[in-house]
Order: sequence, then C-alpha cells, then structure tokens
Amino acid sequence: MMSEVDQYWKRFAKQHQLVSNTPDSWMFGDGTEQMGNELGDLVVKGIKTGTCASFKVYELENESYPEVGQYDIVLDGKNRPLAIIQYTNIEIVPMNEVTEEFALSEGEGDLSYNYWYTEHEKFFTWELGRYGLSFSPDMLLVCQSFKVVDLYEA
Repeated sequence: MMSEVDQYWKRFAKQHQLVSNTPDSWMFGDGTEQMGNELGDLVVKGIKTGTCASFKVYELENESYPEVGQYDIVLDGKNRPLAIIQYTNIEIVPMNEVTEEFALSEGEGDLSYNYWYTEHEKFFTWELGRYGLSFSPDMLLVCQSFKVVDLYEA
C-alpha cells in the first residue's frame, strides 16, 4: 500500500509533469510533535520561508545537501504531509554571519535576530551534543530558502 506521502507526491508530480521519485519528507524542529506542528504551521501560512541546519550534522549523517530547485515534503508533528516546498537558495554560512534577513525568513518567535540566534544556539548545542560535539558561534550552517509550491489537502 502506498503511503500518504507517496500518494501526495504522485498526485503533484502528475499534475506538474514531473518524473521523479518521492522526495525527502521531514518535520521541522527537534522531533517533537509540538515543534513539528508549530513550525509546519508557519510554513503553511507563508511566514516561514527559510531554515538552516548544521553543516557538520549533514557530514556526520552522510546526507547530501539540498540543491536549488529540489523539492521536499514538509510533515506535521504526526508525520502527515503539510506542503511541498522547493528550494530557491542554498548558502553555507558561519552562524555568526547569518543575516537578519535570513533569520527573519525563519519566521519564528518575535521575528528578531536575537530570538533567532538564542533559539538556534540552544538547538545546535542540543543537536551537536548528541554527537559529543560542542556549539561554536562560527559553526557552519546550511541556510536554505524555499517557497511553498503546494499545500496538502487530504
């Protein structure tokens, strides 16, 4: 039986004459249902158009970096599809050089750079700690800008 995510992609791909396998699907945040729902909701509302990830974690998990034009499927906190996004820009930037504009594109909290930095420092300290690594202000981030190209309707 085809998963809900696969069905969603198949329908989108057919509608847009795309020939490709189902792209990666994932939820934003720390893996908790609450954060997945909150951040996913910001994407659906068009407030969140950017995200970033630790360059080091991509290496440690042997994951390939996203590419401009690539599609991904955003999931909610229960791993159900919310939207299909397409990357519009990918940059590798030291965390302490991320621009206010990019921080704002993440759409979180009070939309200030200070909120973005504080919350991301907490997140990356936690995430890197799982690998026995420490947070550093100049750690490299994969900064990803995206647009929503489709909203899921069950």
